[in-house]
Amino acid sequence: MLAKADYFKPIDPSLQNAEFIAVAPRGFWRDVWDRFKVNKRALIGLIVLAVIVLAAVIGPVLSPYPYDGMGTEINAKMSLKHWFGTDALGRDLFTRSLYGVRISLLVGFLTTFINMVVGVIYGGIAGYVGGKTDMIMMRIVDVIYAIPSLLYVILLMLIFGSNVGSIMLGMCISGWIGTSRMMRTQVIALKEREFVLAAYTEGASARRILLRHMLTNALSPLLVQATMAIPQAIFQEAFLSFIGMGISAPQASLGTLAQDARMYMTVYPHQMFCPVSIICIIIFALNFISEGLSEALDPTRRH
Repeated sequence: MLAKADYFKPIDPSLQNAEFIAVAPRGFWRDVWDRFKVNKRALIGLIVLAVIVLAAVIGPVLSPYPYDGMGTEINAKMSLKHWFGTDALGRDLFTRSLYGVRISLLVGFLTTFINMVVGVIYGGIAGYVGGKTDMIMMRIVDVIYAIPSLLYVILLMLIFGSNVGSIMLGMCISGWIGTSRMMRTQVIALKEREFVLAAYTEGASARRILLRHMLTNALSPLLVQATMAIPQAIFQEAFLSFIGMGISAPQASLGTLAQDARMYMTVYPHQMFCPVSIICIIIFALNFISEGLSEALDPTRRH
């Protein structure tokens, strides 16, 4: 009969790592971040956007000049005292530009967030319920989409005045339509999948199936669309302000600053160059981030 020591022997040191896992397990968002930061342009865009947001938040607070304070130096050129110069009323353009970035980013991010929430809920319900409910809801979408969004903005500004709230509300009336259509398409494609049927069989509620299972799997294209919608909202607000339909003085967005500098463009081109350059930098940064997210969230690129 064998002794106990014959059954249990120390393993050979060369075999100790025979079952070693070469790649440590990673979560979904860690995997997305690892693939996102490989894209140098996307990473640079994220850093640039973070710097701009930080400057917009703390810049006007630390600036010695108020955004609406008039001075004696009228139409001053760019200098160490006034980095972007001054406008026709002697106001510091660097401080006003930072304040304008704050308003433009607020409009872009908050409008996109509201449109995403409304679009996801509306499109998710339409796609999940289906039938006549889906048909009626989509016809309503077609009617809203048939009217240009600019008309909504003009109407609301006539009612509530020229302010940030009117512009955002006008942009939100039809801005959620693209998200709702995408969400509806994703839900229709997902609701017959095995994991959804399994959740339904186990007695999961429609709300849990939509939020827990379908939305999670449809999140990738929705996030990419959101990052593309933010620069569109910023550009739309800048365009409205540039044609004189933006927020009223003394508040200023980047589009308002460009509109104010239009009449002095040939004499003081820097007044137009500075806000337009900031708009371009923000849009390029957001487009680079969108490109990086699109690649990072693409399941065909995972390995």
